[in-house]
Parts: sequence; structure tokens; C-alpha cells
Amino acid sequence: MRHVEKGMDLIMEKKYVFLGLLLIVICLVSFLVYMSQNLKREYESEVKEALILNAEQEKDILTLEDIRYLPEPVQKYLIYVGVIGKEKVRNVKVIIDGEMKMSPESDWAKISAQQYNFFGDQLTRLFYMKLNTFGIPVYGLHSYTDQHANMRVKVGGLFTVVDAKGQEMRISDTITLLNDMCLFAPATLIDNRIQWKLIDNKTVEAVFKTDYATVSAVLYFNEKGELINFTSEDRYYSEAGGSFRKAKWSTPLSDYKERNGLMLASYGEAVWSFPEGDYCYIKFTDIKETSYNCAN
Repeated sequence: MRHVEKGMDLIMEKKYVFLGLLLIVICLVSFLVYMSQNLKREYESEVKEALILNAEQEKDILTLEDIRYLPEPVQKYLIYVGVIGKEKVRNVKVIIDGEMKMSPESDWAKISAQQYNFFGDQLTRLFYMKLNTFGIPVYGLHSYTDQHANMRVKVGGLFTVVDAKGQEMRISDTITLLNDMCLFAPATLIDNRIQWKLIDNKTVEAVFKTDYATVSAVLYFNEKGELINFTSEDRYYSEAGGSFRKAKWSTPLSDYKERNGLMLASYGEAVWSFPEGDYCYIKFTDIKETSYNCAN
């Protein structure tokens, strides 16, 4: 009988050990899942802060008088897009699907991204993305605020593989913000921080001067008035957030479609032009949402 009791005690002891180990594993997995969402929580927190900061702004209508000082190709673009007679843009939310290459040698991976841009006194760009490579999720947060400009990428949301920051990132993000204004929120091109120079009847130069950087880009339009390319020599390329080097950066655009009452490009690429060749690293194949003057 004592042998039976000892056997039962041993079974129960093993059972409790197993349950204890299972509880530890569950807690560890739950902790790792929670930690893997840190970048997303940071993104949501910064978005919330920016929405509060930009909540009280005037709601004016964009008129032909507002754009009369712009170069003719830019005026034609704004009229073609359809922003005249609509509310001036204070912020924009964008949701995008596409493909991305983490390096010139890597394969294309599906990407989903969302971003908020704010165009008040304190310019802000917050971009959050998720992609899968070899079945492993990779998360990225690109944050340009009054306090900082940086880009972080984490494998599984846990292991940092890119951490780029500093003045080079500030300059690069200023160019990216100007690009977003041209593509996603063309009504903001009346911003007095942009100085324009007419090159010819289809080409203009934009000089964007903020509190932190002065950058320039060349915009190319077609006969319809569509913006078909945006190029800049001021952006910096950095592999894994290490050393920076300047290179020509361009975003060819095409396939204009009506979305929320505006005619906007639905396909775009981002391309680095290096001496050794071009590197197209991102394709936006489905711009799913563009919402303006968001309250949340």
C-alpha cells in the first residue's frame, strides 16, 4: 500500500512540476508578445500626443486665391487633384499595402503600413510598418517630431536591426515629409515654408525650410497635370542605421485614381540611385486610405 501511495505522490509531484513549467512558458510567451508590440505602442502614443497638440486649428477652405502665387505646374496639379473648394489640410492619415526590400540583395516582402502627418507649427511624421521575411514579422517605426527624428526596425518586435538617428535622419525625414505633402496631401503645398522655382512648364524646384533643415526637390508633371516624379539629392541612405551617405532619391508615381473626392496616385516607388546602380526598395501597390483632418 505504501508503494502505491509513493507512486501516487510521485505522479502528483511530476504533475505539479509540469503545470509549473507550463505556467512559466505561458508567462514568458505572454511577456514576449507584449514586448514585441512596443514599437506599435510608441507609435500610437505619439499619434495621440500629436492629435491633441494639433486639435485646435482653423478650418478654412482652399481657394484659387490661395494658390495664385504658386508656379503654374503646381497650380495645375492642385486643380487636377481637386483640392480647390475643400477644407485646408491640417493632418493626414494614410494606410498602405505594398512590397519592400530590406537590402539590394534581398527578396521582396509584403508590407502593410500606416502613418500620420501633421502640418502645423510643429511638423510631425509618424510611420509604422509591418512586414514578414522568411515567416518572421519585422516591425518598423519612423518618427519625425519636434523632439527627434529616428528610424528603428526590430525583428519580431524584439531585436533591433536598424537604429538610425541624428541630423542626417532629420534632413532625410524633412525630404520625406515634403514628398508626403506632394503625394498624399497636395493641399498643403501652399505652406509658406516652401519656396518655389519654375524650371519649365512641367518641372519645378521646391525648397523646404523648417526649424531644423533646409532641403530641396525637383517635381516633374505630365500634360494632364499629374505629378509623375519627385527627386532629391539631399536624402541620406543608411544601412542598418550605421554610416550615412547622400544619394539621389526619387519616387516615380502613376495610376491616378479618385479617392475621397481627390485624384491621387495609387502606385508609387522609392528608388535610390547609386553609382553602382539603382535600388528600388519599396513599392506602394495599394494606397487603401487617405483621411484628412483626423480627430483620432
